Amino acid sequence: MAENGGTAAARADQTLDATGLKCPLPVLKARRALKTVPAGGILDVLATDPGAVQDFAHFCQTTGCELLESSKTGDVLRFRLKKPG
Repeated sequence: MAENGGTAAARADQTLDATGLKCPLPVLKARRALKTVPAGGILDVLATDPGAVQDFAHFCQTTGCELLESSKTGDVLRFRLKKPG
């Protein structure tokens, strides 16, 4: 997983802690959390389920969200999603 430059350093509008949750809960909770993020805003999602990597890639393809970053620190995965503007 690589970090993209530029907007990846922007401050998130909201952070969702989905650590400890199994598929499909991280994506479902992210979908709900994005409802309160402004258009063009950023949602950070923290997860520990290895399946979340594919889940969030698919989620972004189907919803129009942009996956700004996907990284891993220890056991924690971090996804930065930009809501369509």
